Amino acid sequence: MNPQQYPDIAVIGVPMDLGADRRGVDMGPSAIRCAGLERRLAQLGYRVHDEGDLSVRRQPTAASADKLKYVDEIAKVNAELCRSVEASQQAGRFPLVLGGDHSIAIGTLAGMRRRHPALGVIWFDSHGDVNTADTSPSGNIHGMSLAVALGFGDPRLTAVGGAASALRPEHVAIVGARSLDAGERDFLRRQGILVFTMHEIDRLGMASVMEQAIDRVSRGTSGIHLSLDLDGLDPAAAPGVGTPVPGGLTCRESYLAMELLCESGRLVSAEFVEVNPILDHCNQTAQIAVSLIASLFGERIL
Repeated sequence: MNPQQYPDIAVIGVPMDLGADRRGVDMGPSAIRCAGLERRLAQLGYRVHDEGDLSVRRQPTAASADKLKYVDEIAKVNAELCRSVEASQQAGRFPLVLGGDHSIAIGTLAGMRRRHPALGVIWFDSHGDVNTADTSPSGNIHGMSLAVALGFGDPRLTAVGGAASALRPEHVAIVGARSLDAGERDFLRRQGILVFTMHEIDRLGMASVMEQAIDRVSRGTSGIHLSLDLDGLDPAAAPGVGTPVPGGLTCRESYLAMELLCESGRLVSAEFVEVNPILDHCNQTAQIAVSLIASLFGERIL
């Protein structure tokens, strides 16, 4: 990634907390902006077009009759996000989506597949997010978004984006996993999705893991989307997340991952999600998010 490849960046905020059923993460887009996102990208030579935030209708409680919490409003917001992401691409801008909880990946990926039917995805996360209504212990849709993008789950969610084709399992790589539900483990094995847990990262090193992940999701695809959940990092580095899991990635490992993705020249879109300022310390997690974004877009030490 460099300003010659994509000189214009469209920043789209999605203040969604319904997928996590926990307040605070809806303030994530504002926290990331306040941490200096636009200034940092402008210093790298990009033209930043902040398209503001999508509207999310607040709902006081989850509907008890439906196991999937807030599913109708989540589907509605993701359908709007799908249209916004597609419009950004049509305008020649790189879509950079700020969450919000990880359920927003449903709309981002649907919008990207309108222009990139064969899309590669690197899912940077401590969780697999491949639950369905049948396997989810909570009913929280932020833990189902990758399954939905692969074509599995409630029709109200898989229908987002209309005729856009589902992701292919061989075009997906998960990096940093360390908390998987039993149903997710079965799903990942059945689908043959490439998963690099912290065990592989510790043994092989981040450089080798990212090289393998990039190679895998580049085969037969027209570009790579990065979906980065800040809980992929260790809570000591990124405390402001709703579902922290100890034993995660260091800042330096994460910066290296972004740098290698940048150097690949294959990136076509990205989203950064699950920053929860209520749980953060002095906006530390949002600042880390901005630094990771800067590394993704070409910032280097020297």
